[in-house]
Amino acid sequence: MSYKIESRNLNLWYGSTHALKGVTLGIPESTITALIGPSGCGKSTFIRCLNRMNDLIDIVRIEGEVLYDNKNIYDKDVDVVELRKRIGMVFQKPNPFPMSIFDNIAYGPRIHGMSNVDKIVERSLNDAALWEEVSDRLDSPAMGLSGGQQQRLCIARTLAMRPEVILFDEPCSALDPISTSKIEGLMDELRSEYTQIIVTHNMQQAARVSEYTAFFLLGEMLEVGRTKEIFENPREKSTEDYITGRFG
Repeated sequence: MSYKIESRNLNLWYGSTHALKGVTLGIPESTITALIGPSGCGKSTFIRCLNRMNDLIDIVRIEGEVLYDNKNIYDKDVDVVELRKRIGMVFQKPNPFPMSIFDNIAYGPRIHGMSNVDKIVERSLNDAALWEEVSDRLDSPAMGLSGGQQQRLCIARTLAMRPEVILFDEPCSALDPISTSKIEGLMDELRSEYTQIIVTHNMQQAARVSEYTAFFLLGEMLEVGRTKEIFENPREKSTEDYITGRFG
């Protein structure tokens, strides 16, 4: 199987703490892969390695490879700004900029010198299933949107850069069930165009949205496979214990 992005023997330390231990994981193109496991097991740390967000932490040391477009993203000649343009990220808590709805979406295209910003804003809001709700108040502050709308705005802001991969770090943990359903529906609609990776503590969500699931425990990736197989017939007892609620 060919992968859109792949880690090979990836290790990460926060100071003396070994947080990721030899993680080798391939993410197939145009699929949704869910990362599950107890809090503190390395899921969010792992996806932050995929667009080098952990570079922003002084005490981090990384060994191993992350291959994207057949190139190790940790090579010295990699343009990190361009990398993060192509591998976008949506965080756990909605984080709209303190500016208008329009300017939130237009910000990235403008600083990258992209043309037709008005069209990009409309397209991105449509892709994020938000255009009909906000098209008559684009100049209003983004902070005035509901929590679910703010998260879809952040997704639209990511889509404006036309990434190839989108990383979701527990994007629904702060949202109500209706907003969660809209985000999940949006992820499903984006499936054919984008490779998506979602960190989630919600087993039902992982089962609903993903084609592949990887189980993390104590910094190791213990098991990966098709979601149906992981949930119905896991190979590892630790995976079964976690999924059935015996721990975690």
